[in-house]
Formats: sequence, C-alpha cells, structure tokens
Amino acid sequence: MENNITILDHPLIKHKISMLRDKNTGTNEFRKLVEEIAMLMGYEALRDLPLEDVEVETPIEKCMTPMLTGRKIAIVPILRAGLGMVEGILSLSPSAKVGHIGLYRDEVTHEPKEYYCKLPSPISERVIIVTDPMLATGGSAVDAINQIKKHGGTSIKFMCIIAAPEGLERLHREHPDVQIFVGQLDRELNDDAYICPGLGDAGDRIFGTK
Repeated sequence: MENNITILDHPLIKHKISMLRDKNTGTNEFRKLVEEIAMLMGYEALRDLPLEDVEVETPIEKCMTPMLTGRKIAIVPILRAGLGMVEGILSLSPSAKVGHIGLYRDEVTHEPKEYYCKLPSPISERVIIVTDPMLATGGSAVDAINQIKKHGGTSIKFMCIIAAPEGLERLHREHPDVQIFVGQLDRELNDDAYICPGLGDAGDRIFGTK
C-alpha cells in the first residue's frame, strides 16, 4: 500500500466492522460499535505522537518518564456521520478540541457544498484528525481537508471505517501529505455511489433516521 495509507488489520476491528455491516444491527449497538472502532483506529493513528521525559515521583523514588509533548490534538468530524467517531478518539485524548465541518452533496453535480466550518484556533498548531465513517467518492473528504488547509491546518490525518478504492485513490491523489487510516477497503462503488458491500448510510444508522 502507498506511503501515508494504512489499512488496519487488527482482528478486533475486523470483527466489529462485520457486526456493523449486518442490516439487523440496531441503532444503539451500531453507535457503540462505531465509537469502539474509532478508538481502536485512533490508537494506531496516534502512534507517532511525540514524547518527552519528565520527572515524576513514584511511591518509591523520583524518575524520568515519557509523557506527551508538542502539538495538541483537534478532532474534526465531517457532519453528520463523522460525529459518531469523536467519542472513541476523545476516550484516548480527553483534552483534544473538537471542530466541525458540514457538507451536503449537490443533487445534480454530486459535488460537496460546505454549509458549516468551525475549527479550534489556532488550528495550525494542532494535529488534526478528520473523521468520516465512509470514504465513498472521496469528494467530501477532499473538500473538508481543503477547508482545513485554507484555515492553516498542516498536520492532518483522515480516519474512515470503510473506504471504496475510488475514494481512497482520489483522496490520496489530491492530498498526498495526509495520513489516511482505513478500517476496511471494500470492493467498489455502485451506480448510486454507495460502497459495496458497505453498510448502508452510516449517518442514518448512527442517528436512527431514514
């Protein structure tokens, strides 16, 4: 796989994604699974956070021991489905700030249109994790990252649970500097731009809407 693209192969992630796919998985369980998968993926995505040794006094003695240093974390979900992944990452980094990017798809052109963008400031000083459960055509992810870069973001990671080859290729081509973390790479997009075999509409299944 290309540099900056990581397809995760952990058995727990595979198992939980299989449960997500099941059309009989209800809203509550689906929501919990998305959160759990995001936490497991976040563990891998945050592997390169910098450390520095600090002095800590244990019950036995003083010692130098590593703690996180440098850039703080910003989680930026693409509304609305990306919200489902936020709590999983916050469980790993409770002090992270959360921004939001809202996009809707033009029914004629199928291109994403931004309707909301609110990012932690200064975004340039943060490691940014963009979340969206599904990477289908790649249009929303590309546009969201364009907006973040316009606002000064430079250190960007993108996390999705399921990706189509078409969307993954487009995102990597247009933003080769962005680290991409994928839970599962699926077969293809169908004529309606749904991922196959996929899991349906992630937003509807997370929030119980149709």
